[in-house]
Amino acid sequence: MLSSPALSALIPGPLAAEEAGVAPATIRKWVQLGHLRAAGKAGRAQLFRLEDVFAAERVARRRSRTA
Repeated sequence: MLSSPALSALIPGPLAAEEAGVAPATIRKWVQLGHLRAAGKAGRAQLFRLEDVFAAERVARRRSRTA
């Protein structure tokens, strides 16, 4: 299965947060907790794969339902 170029593109944290419907601080917290890893860097900015962000979001939502 081939992934589309849009899904494999790297995006900065604030855009990743917008796409996932969370605050940028949430993206940073997911990184701190080990739920999300940056796939690259542009200067000081961390870059993420959108599919990784969505996977972290699914895990976070699943955990919040069971808590």
